[in-house]
Amino acid sequence: MTQQRRLHEKPLVYRRAVARGRLRLRAATVRAIRSGTIEKGDPLSAAELAGVLAIKRTPELLPHCHPIRLTGSRVDVRLGARGVIVEAEAEAIDRTGVEMETLVGASIALLTVWDMVKYLEKDPDGTYPSTALESIRVVRKEKRPAEGSP
Repeated sequence: MTQQRRLHEKPLVYRRAVARGRLRLRAATVRAIRSGTIEKGDPLSAAELAGVLAIKRTPELLPHCHPIRLTGSRVDVRLGARGVIVEAEAEAIDRTGVEMETLVGASIALLTVWDMVKYLEKDPDGTYPSTALESIRVVRKEKRPAEGSP
């Protein structure tokens, strides 16, 4: 039986991950975002900021995520024909990966948009038949020895 190596025994490694996701919205909501008429302000800018903050706070949200020393993060939010597309990226030189950070960043960015436009998405019963988070997933992962490490 192979013993699992403890986290503190793992070497410091450069790690980078990218996650993407979509928020499907009604065409009228997409037009409202594009024309800048959302009551709460610009959901794309708010989503970018919320996503970056979420990347940094992932260990507070997920019990098994270790705090890591991020060396960079970014969240790009853009409007597509059928909704919002988010790409979140994080990098670190640490002993554990940054996939969860990117998934949380992308998810929170998309949820921020949903929260800001939900009044346009609700049907008469107060539900969201057209609105959906879609395909939030890690699309790229990189791992290589950190510069100067043995």
